[in-house]
Amino acid sequence: MMELPIAVIGAGPVGLAAAANLVARGLPVRVYEAGAAAGASISDWGHVRLFSPWAYNVDPAARSLLEKAGWQTPDEAAYPTGSDLVSTYLAPLSQTPELAPVIEYGARVKAIGRRGVDKVVSRDRELRPFQLTIVDRAGRVRRELARAVIDASGTWMSPNPLGAGGVAAEGEEASASRIAYNIPDILGHDRATHAGRTTVVVGAGHSAANVLLDLAELANTEPATRAIWLTRSTNLSRVYGGGANDQLAARGDLGQRLRHLVEAGSIELVTSFAATAVREANGQLALDGETPDGRRSVSAVDRIVVCTGQRPDLSLTRELRLELDPWLESAKALGPMIDPNLHSCGSVPPHGHRELSHPEPGFYTVGIKSYGRAPTFLMLTGYEQVRSVVAAIAGDMAAADSVQLVLPETGVCTTALESTGGCCGGPAPGDAAACCVDDASAKAQGKAGCGCGSTSKIDETAHAQ
Repeated sequence: MMELPIAVIGAGPVGLAAAANLVARGLPVRVYEAGAAAGASISDWGHVRLFSPWAYNVDPAARSLLEKAGWQTPDEAAYPTGSDLVSTYLAPLSQTPELAPVIEYGARVKAIGRRGVDKVVSRDRELRPFQLTIVDRAGRVRRELARAVIDASGTWMSPNPLGAGGVAAEGEEASASRIAYNIPDILGHDRATHAGRTTVVVGAGHSAANVLLDLAELANTEPATRAIWLTRSTNLSRVYGGGANDQLAARGDLGQRLRHLVEAGSIELVTSFAATAVREANGQLALDGETPDGRRSVSAVDRIVVCTGQRPDLSLTRELRLELDPWLESAKALGPMIDPNLHSCGSVPPHGHRELSHPEPGFYTVGIKSYGRAPTFLMLTGYEQVRSVVAAIAGDMAAADSVQLVLPETGVCTTALESTGGCCGGPAPGDAAACCVDDASAKAQGKAGCGCGSTSKIDETAHAQ
C-alpha cells in the first residue's frame, strides 16, 4: 500500500495544487485528467475575466515548482481571464519536470472502489488499495491501484437543468440545440448566435451576470439584441453584491453594473419565475413557468442560457462509503457551513482534511466538488483544502490540523430570518460595520469576522467564480 501512488482526479487549479503539495512532500502521485490539457474546463470559459486578482489564484506549493523552473510571477493585482489562468499558470505548472511525467490526459475515471471488495464489506477494508477504472482517450479500459484518492474533478461538466424542480423541464431536451449551459462567448465566438436576437438568461449568480453584461454590450452595436433575465428569487442582493464595500473590487463592480442596466431598462428582469417547460412557438421558443401570481409564459425567445449552477457527479464513487450532506451533496461536515438556506453571508470557517474526509479511509473530496451544489467557492479555499489533506496523507497531523483561511469580504449579507434568530444571529445593529450579529460581535473582539458562527479568525468568502 505505501508504495502505491496517491491518485488525483482532475488537472484543474485544485488538482494540480494537490499534486504540487504531494511532490513537495516526496509522495508518489498520478493525476488523471479527462480533458486534453490542464485546465480543460476553465478553457470552456476562457473569455471570462475572474473577479479575483492573481494574488488569490496561485497555490504556494505550485508557485515553488514554477519559480524553480524560472517562472515569472504575474502582476498580483491584475485580473486574469480564464485563458490567462490556463496559459500563464496551469499550462506551465503542468509542464514542470516534477508534474509533467505524472499527468495523464484523456483519462476519464469511470469508477472508484476497493480492490476485491464492494462497499458492503467492512473487514480489513482499509488494508485494500483503491482501484480506479479508467477509460483512456482511445476508449480502452484499464484499472489502476492507489494508496489514497483526492477527487478534484469539479462540477463543470454536470450543469443543473433549466427545470426549477431539479430535473429537465418539459421540452428541455428537445430544445437542446438552442440552450447553452455554460457562459457563451457572446462578444467573440458566439456573437452571430446572439446578435439581433432575444436571449433569455436563467439564474442569479455571477455567471448569469457575465452573460447579461455581454448581451448589453452587444446591444450597443446590434440594437435588436435583447436580454431577458429570469430568476427564481426576488432577492438579488447576492449577485448585485456589496459594491464599494466588496474587498474584491471587480466583483463589486460586476454586480453594480448589472443593477444599473436593470434599473435603466436595458435588461428585462422577471423574478419569482420557476421554469417548468420550454416549447417551440412560431419558429422561436417560449418558456412556461410558475410564479406567485400563477402560471406565466415568456415568448418570442431565440436562445436560452442556463446559469443555474452545477452539481457533483456521484456516479464514479458509488462503490465508496461516502458521507454527504443530504441536499447539497457536499462533504457532510461542510453542509451547515455553506447551506444557502441557512445563511448567505458568504462566510466559511477554515476547514481541512477532517471536514473533507469520508467513512472511506484515504478518500477526500476537494475543490468545488466538496461544496456540492452550494454556490460559494474560491480557488484559495481549494488550495488550503489540499494543503491540509496532503499533510494528513503524509502523516503530518500538526500541519494538517493547522488550517488557516482568510478570504476577501463580499460587503453584503442576506438573511432569511427564522424564529431562532436566523442567519448569523440576525442582521447587525445599524451602527455596526458588519453583515450580521455574529460578525459584529467578532469584530468587536478584534477578529476579522464571524465565519457564520465560527469563532475562528476568518473573513467572508466570495461566491463562485
